[in-house]
Amino acid sequence: MKKYIIGALTVGLMASCSLTRPYAVTNNPLGSKKGVSTTGIILGGSQGEELAVGLFVTNKDFGVIEAAKKGKITKIGAVDVKTTNYIFFTKVEVIVTGE
Repeated sequence: MKKYIIGALTVGLMASCSLTRPYAVTNNPLGSKKGVSTTGIILGGSQGEELAVGLFVTNKDFGVIEAAKKGKITKIGAVDVKTTNYIFFTKVEVIVTGE
């Protein structure tokens, strides 16, 4: 019986849920370039306009500006936010596309 309980707890701790939602759109073309900014959040998440709220955020430079710099994008076409939730940890990615 202990093996089943340990197995169920392990599966529960490793399970995740992922959601990608649009954050912003401009009149610029979507373009072929893509930049991604990632952060991890402990005991928190991405809520509404706030991209990273929690007890501990791993990347303080996280956001649209960092993603645009990484993708060498000067004209932003669209911004999406991908949130992956684990039990106590959340991974948030800002995905910027443009030229």
